[in-house]
Amino acid sequence: MDTIRIHNMSFYGYHGVDASERDLGGKFHVDVELNLDLRAAGESDQIADTVDYKAVYELVAQIQGGHSFRLLEALAHAVAEGILQHFDVSQVTVRIRKAAVPLGGLIDYAEVEVTRPVV
Repeated sequence: MDTIRIHNMSFYGYHGVDASERDLGGKFHVDVELNLDLRAAGESDQIADTVDYKAVYELVAQIQGGHSFRLLEALAHAVAEGILQHFDVSQVTVRIRKAAVPLGGLIDYAEVEVTRPVV
């Protein structure tokens, strides 16, 4: 199995448990790992034989911008399910990071990772 990784897509979104997080918004960083067989793309050198990175980025942007999620887990799940519905992959892993998390102390970020296979 081969892997395509797109790291650190950055978005401004309105997600969070606290109402203030959903009102003010904040930066979110998203990584996706797509597992699929890339043999045909390697042999043909044609985008039709792989997953278009730009299309993945646009889908992630649409999902995260189209709804206000309370949980990073729900956002990651929605992104993973969207990718599985729109692209020919056997498995997807999504990581979402949020730096401004109101925990009462300093942290670099909170991160959620979900992995979803095709069923």
